[in-house]
Amino acid sequence: MVPLSFGDTELRLRSDRSVYWPQRKTLFVADLHLEKASFYASHGQPLPPYDSRATLERVAEAVVETRAERVVTLGDNFHDPDGAARLEPVACEMLRALTRQVEWVWVTGNHDGPADAAGAAAECGGVLVEELETGGIVCRHQAVPGETRAELSGHWHPKLDVVLRGRRIRRPCAVVAHREDAPPRMVLPAFGTLTGGMNAGHEAIRNSLGPAHMIEAVCPVRGQLVRWPLWRAHKRAA
Repeated sequence: MVPLSFGDTELRLRSDRSVYWPQRKTLFVADLHLEKASFYASHGQPLPPYDSRATLERVAEAVVETRAERVVTLGDNFHDPDGAARLEPVACEMLRALTRQVEWVWVTGNHDGPADAAGAAAECGGVLVEELETGGIVCRHQAVPGETRAELSGHWHPKLDVVLRGRRIRRPCAVVAHREDAPPRMVLPAFGTLTGGMNAGHEAIRNSLGPAHMIEAVCPVRGQLVRWPLWRAHKRAA
């Protein structure tokens, strides 16, 4: 867990792809994509049906390690609108145990059907919202261009993909946008076990964060915060 200054707030980036806010005792996880394996199995691509258990087990470990009192998901909680209905009993009980242990907030995403998400909350616990503002930070699934508040989002599954000294480095990362006249914004990496990723420098990610002085990939590596510039706006000489 490494510290990251985020405006007036200090967050902690974890190697498991979650973000912890010590001041608020809140753990953020994006893009769980629960029941992705069962979705693919139903379309003729059999995968071991344990991805939901593995993902929730990692959430539980993060809660214990951080002593978080609240978990906020950032959308795409299930892989498809019918995902909650397919959640097997063991995974559902794991989820119930988590929602009994902490305050659990489901932020919905584009993969989550409203009825499905509501069913998951009713069956396994937690509160369902479209977005959440806490401590001056707005939490939503997909970054909104032009947002002037501090923002945490998911959706894009960013991954750092660079060649350094002849060696290719690929790993999930967060993407942070800084502006001189506005609070920072961050896209979290996908937390789910079977989630893939998009190159962190992709134009779609940069555009979603809007105008910024600096957009960079950040990730914890061996207890250190690694920053990789993705885009910088150079001021023109007067």
